[in-house]
Amino acid sequence: MKANESVKNYASSVRMYANYTVREIKKICKNIGPRIAGSEQEHEAHKYIAEEMKTCCDKVDIEDFKLAPEAFMSWVRIDGVLILFSVIFAWINKFVDTSFNFAWVSVALTVVALVFLFCEFLMYWEFYDCLFPKATSHNTIGVRKASGEAKQRIIFSGHVDSSHEWTYTRLGGAPLLFAVGGYGVVSMLYVLVSSILIVANAFSPEVTDILRYIQIACIPGAIAVMFFVNFNITVEGANDNLTGTMASVAIMKYLEDNGIRFENTEVVAMAAGSEESGLRGSRAYVKRHLDELKEIPTVFIGLETFRDYDSMAIYARDMTGTVKMDPRVCSLVKKAGEYAGVDLPYSSVYVGASDGAAVQKLGVPAVTLASMDPGPPRYYHTRGDTADNMDLKTVEKCLDIALNTLFIYDEQGLQESYK
Repeated sequence: MKANESVKNYASSVRMYANYTVREIKKICKNIGPRIAGSEQEHEAHKYIAEEMKTCCDKVDIEDFKLAPEAFMSWVRIDGVLILFSVIFAWINKFVDTSFNFAWVSVALTVVALVFLFCEFLMYWEFYDCLFPKATSHNTIGVRKASGEAKQRIIFSGHVDSSHEWTYTRLGGAPLLFAVGGYGVVSMLYVLVSSILIVANAFSPEVTDILRYIQIACIPGAIAVMFFVNFNITVEGANDNLTGTMASVAIMKYLEDNGIRFENTEVVAMAAGSEESGLRGSRAYVKRHLDELKEIPTVFIGLETFRDYDSMAIYARDMTGTVKMDPRVCSLVKKAGEYAGVDLPYSSVYVGASDGAAVQKLGVPAVTLASMDPGPPRYYHTRGDTADNMDLKTVEKCLDIALNTLFIYDEQGLQESYK
């Protein structure tokens, strides 16, 4: 059975649940507000969503986990400081007569800065999280059981938490964001290479001095990186990603309200915590339930930021392009898009990651459906991501695709290609 055959007036029904999604997001934004990972506001949002899930799920659990919320994006401040000190140490031997070449310290500090950037931001490893204060975050999981023996499972998921504001996205959008980010990375690389050349005594004193003087031009890049994130402001996060979260709940409401229960497919809605702090919630969920998730075939459909209609896409690669999502699940969502009248392109998360990447890396077939300008848009991680800045048309179409994904999966399971 196709999704559009499941109820009469299917299009009107999808619109109704899209309206439900938007309406609930507005309630959360108004009554609870911004929700940084591990905060009481994030927990309140989970409790609210759990109450919504109880109206349409057989089982609802709020599971807690520990994390260091500020660790993930703190590399910007740490790296900025490290580069500033790298430049200082590169100059010491210019003024102090000593047998030790302090440019070695510059090399070491810059290498550490690049390691932090690579491990925490690009690869999402919990590399130095043990150095930061811990907090408790949560995942909320709603399960709709199969009427018979459960032979397969599908999970729809969005994340509840919202991020700290990204300064340069707010001030200048994508051009300024990438200009500052590029300046910072180039500064790190130049300080590293020039410090190595100073250590190696590769040039005359006059050329070595020129290398040092050019390092001074890296100081503004280091300072700019330090202010990349405004840790004093948490954004509302209506689009990123209450849209995916409440669309997951809307799917369960659709099934309950229309008396639909699959014979052999278990349906799960997960409201993940702490995605903006390095995908910690989805990772905690999969690690806790990995044996259960592998008992029967399970697929994970990440629903992420339903805002920009013309940017609707399947993220076939994730985590800065380093994680290849399961091609079968990509094909499943591709076919669902066709059923919904959309030719979904395959795309990639070129810088950053979504929860789907964390799930895929832990061995559960996954993909992410998103509808966000990859620019990124001016509202991304800024105070512009408000409940007044949503697009109902995009939410409606993405919900349609998600429902088609569900019905195709129930009928055909996980296949290399779909009819």
